[in-house]
Amino acid sequence: MDILKKKIGFISLGCDKNRVDLEKMMFKISSAGFDITNDLNEANVIIINTCSFIEPARVESIDTILDVAGLKGNVLEKIVVTGCINEMQYTDLADSFPEVDAFVNIKDNDSIVRIIGDLYQKELSCNYSNLGRVLTTPKHYAYLKVSDGCDNFCSYCKIPYIRGRYKSESIANILEEAKILVANGAKEIILVAQDLTKYGTDFKDGTSLVTLIRKLSEINDLKWIRLLYCYPESLTDDLIAEIRDNPKVCKYLDIPLQHVESTILKFMNRRNNYEKIVSVINKLRSNIPDISIRSTFILGFPGEGEKEFNTLLDFVKEYKLNQVGFFEYSKEEGTRAYSFDNQVNKNTKKKRLKTISEQQYKVVTELNSSLVGQQFEVVVDGFEGEYALCRSQYLNPETDSIIYVKNDNLQIGQFYNVKITDFVDYDLEGEIL
Repeated sequence: MDILKKKIGFISLGCDKNRVDLEKMMFKISSAGFDITNDLNEANVIIINTCSFIEPARVESIDTILDVAGLKGNVLEKIVVTGCINEMQYTDLADSFPEVDAFVNIKDNDSIVRIIGDLYQKELSCNYSNLGRVLTTPKHYAYLKVSDGCDNFCSYCKIPYIRGRYKSESIANILEEAKILVANGAKEIILVAQDLTKYGTDFKDGTSLVTLIRKLSEINDLKWIRLLYCYPESLTDDLIAEIRDNPKVCKYLDIPLQHVESTILKFMNRRNNYEKIVSVINKLRSNIPDISIRSTFILGFPGEGEKEFNTLLDFVKEYKLNQVGFFEYSKEEGTRAYSFDNQVNKNTKKKRLKTISEQQYKVVTELNSSLVGQQFEVVVDGFEGEYALCRSQYLNPETDSIIYVKNDNLQIGQFYNVKITDFVDYDLEGEIL
């Protein structure tokens, strides 16, 4: 039993889908009897769950491995690296990081308990549920990954090569996991996938995202269902109607457009164009007038000249999306776009990022100004000084704006009615009604 006295620490990098993978590993490790610690200085084993989607993510992963390697000594005995960096087929990983004791491929995540046992020459069982989680979020909300992989093969993206082809999780497993999360206090389930709108299409039996949403809506104590990463070409009339008519579905969509100029979209191997994107935005707002739309855009993709950039800039001005993330194009070896002509230089990317970010700031200022005086039901996510950090259904945790409310004995995970009184930059201020 001495091995079970070891304290295990964790570092999670990358997206919320990666976070779910780590939370499941944490559950298995905890169920085996290990202690989980939040203090890396007292951990005997540290597991680093890496991201390698783009170069900055790989740099962060490598820097984290090196930082943790510096802790190895009297207390820290073993370092385990999991996640996407192991799928990059680097032949020199072990030689480059001799301090790392195990590199674990994604397909072997379920065997994490056995792997830790092997490091200590002990045989440990790892027959634990794949549905259990140790949440790294506040317990009132949880991410729920409904599929893995991707079939879209965008020309700039390595996800299909890292994670494989698209594979939906069964509705039975998703429902069971959701019920466990809700029973443990989750009031909001955030559905995530590389392409959420493709859910169920690989079953070939008519199963769809709408099918899944309706099943989840039957869970009594589940209050909000949030949809992330919905591709515009797959936003069907049935799905839009479900978002509109289902009171449990947040009137919020994350639609990763990446660009809007038709030529750039074609070279990105995206399955839409400017006219289709505008049509979808207009349809959403016509059917769901209060819909909150978040998106992401890549700046400086090969071939993006001033004309193409200005098309995107004008779109941001005119269509006033509620929340937007902008990223400079990262040239990734192994993708088709890596060898494209007309690569955009770094200074131009930075200049365009600054220009479009300033424009989006004006949009947000206008939108936030229009919210002053309106009332919303909000949930408390945490506290900062004398303020509660709150969200309405129109805001996603961690990525979107915050509603600051004076803390008058408010409780994390509880819902309150708030009137918006002011705003500062991207964030709002409110008072309890």
